[in-house]
Amino acid sequence: MADLSSLIDLMSDRADVLRELGYRVRFDLTDTDESILLDATGPVVDIAEGSGEADAILKLSTDTLEKLITGRIGPMLAFSTGRLRVDGSQGVALKLAGLLDS
Repeated sequence: MADLSSLIDLMSDRADVLRELGYRVRFDLTDTDESILLDATGPVVDIAEGSGEADAILKLSTDTLEKLITGRIGPMLAFSTGRLRVDGSQGVALKLAGLLDS
């Protein structure tokens, strides 16, 4: 199981792709009760621990998030198998899914 800092590092490695998102997304980690806030609204992508306001909230385990970031599971498969739940804007979640698949 990946820890919070390693997940943030993995996401930061993809910051150039995530910059295209243009929204704020919060990842609520169901197995650790921690959250990661991805803010791609400015010129620099900010990825940090936090539970602030977001356009979309993704609820998933640390293992599922690690697999999504590294491409070992697709976002649609994670959603359809119940490993990923989405609150807020479905459109933002779909845009993020497209960026993670690239």
